[in-house]
Amino acid sequence: MTETITGTTRSAGVSLTELLDGDSHPVSDLLRNESREGLSDGNTRVPAAYYTSLEFHALEVEKLWSRIWQMVCLEEEIPDVGDYHVYEIADLSFLIVRTADGIKAYRNACLHRGRLLRETSGRGAKTLRCPFHGWAWNLDGSLKEIPCEWDFPSVKQEDFSLPEALVETWHGFVFVNPDRSAGPLSEHLAGLDEHFEKYPFEQRIKVAHVEKIMRVNWKACQEAFMESYHVVATHPTLMETLGDANTRYDTYGNFSRAISPQGIESPHLAGMTHYERLADGQQFARFRHPMNGFIYERVELGRVRVTDLDGNESLFDDEARHLDGNITQADPHLCKWIGGPTPDGLLNTPLAIPDPPAGVDSASEVRAWLAAQRRAAATQQYGDAIDPELFSDAEMVDSIYYSVFPNWSPWGVFNALFYRFRPHGNNPDECIFEVMMFVPCKDQNNRPKPAQVTKLGPDDDWTLAPELGMTAKIFQQDSINLPLVQKGLKAQERQEVVFGNYNETKIRHFWEHLYQWLDIGPTNVSVTPR
Repeated sequence: MTETITGTTRSAGVSLTELLDGDSHPVSDLLRNESREGLSDGNTRVPAAYYTSLEFHALEVEKLWSRIWQMVCLEEEIPDVGDYHVYEIADLSFLIVRTADGIKAYRNACLHRGRLLRETSGRGAKTLRCPFHGWAWNLDGSLKEIPCEWDFPSVKQEDFSLPEALVETWHGFVFVNPDRSAGPLSEHLAGLDEHFEKYPFEQRIKVAHVEKIMRVNWKACQEAFMESYHVVATHPTLMETLGDANTRYDTYGNFSRAISPQGIESPHLAGMTHYERLADGQQFARFRHPMNGFIYERVELGRVRVTDLDGNESLFDDEARHLDGNITQADPHLCKWIGGPTPDGLLNTPLAIPDPPAGVDSASEVRAWLAAQRRAAATQQYGDAIDPELFSDAEMVDSIYYSVFPNWSPWGVFNALFYRFRPHGNNPDECIFEVMMFVPCKDQNNRPKPAQVTKLGPDDDWTLAPELGMTAKIFQQDSINLPLVQKGLKAQERQEVVFGNYNETKIRHFWEHLYQWLDIGPTNVSVTPR
């Protein structure tokens, strides 16, 4: 791995600003302008216990989840009166209901003996009746009836309406806030609208929604998807096409942005040997590691042959455990990529590394060539729904991903991804990681229903959700790290996490906000090794 210290605060190599200057289409000021709002320079240090402690989790429930605006569902998922959606965060549960007067959100618990009124989302309810003893509420939350009402002389109808949470919407998403004295959603999302006005979510449809239980704290899980710093070690298959260490990070009010340039190689490859492109390479079956030139080849499911530059071969399983041969170490992420489960029909996928025609040499030329292909594909796929000529090369090809405090991550422009991260009940060692995909809707007058949720357990592979396509392979690699992060946080001697000044900007921005919400002081802390 090459050193990229340059005497500045950024990696060597072409910057995003230089790439935007060479864009073949007009670039907006919004894309050009850098922002470090609300963030001071330095390394942020966080106690490891904040990821593992049940007491810290309880503090989050009390001061964060009970007080903040949270994205819960789409308006389209509860289109008719009587439709409802169950939203759970930690041990809080809410019932979001479409009523004749709009959308309301209630605490999802019977006021008699506390049973959940609904365990799952549903449609067409006339009343909200508790399955335990039959107490019932109207859709507007007012008490409707009590079996044997004579037996409850102290219960007055006017006092037993279902407790409500605040409800507002943003671009087709429903948000709730348990704190009825909270400020408006527009205040919480101030400044975010302009980042999505060229391509608002109302023009998109949800085509995938996968919910997976992960054995890692929700914050550690979210942090893995807030930076491109991990690409050099975790995603070697991206290094020849992604300027990971040249990512630009911006911070705003309650949200942050990252722009990872595509169509250029990682600065980590600068000055290193560049190996010949594999003529018979396949994206998921035969791939050359860009750092050392070793070839990883799928033998069968769970088996990978690794060949070094001298032709020596060794056999590994998809967990990178050595099985045979003189090469005893292998990249675990590339072993999983090549030898792990792969969605049907993808094994013979050609290499995704750009192979531009002769004369297309500079970074700007390659990016313009890639963008032209994506514009053509978008025009064919989405028709008049959106005009790709209105978007710059950067908007067509780059990874533009936002993090909105506290726990959701919409991707920008033509990036279909959308994430949400929630604690799994009251277990600080687990979380629910949700991946959604939104694409342009070709016919706004005939919008299909939003995709149903596919639920995966902690041991289920991402490829069990075929709707994710090739993206499932990326999540395979990330999922190798995350459970081991949670274990390692407990094993650390220093009991401290240290975040980089620039590459982990979005994470530092998150912690600045979290510390403010939890009223626990500045983030730059140190602890004594145990």
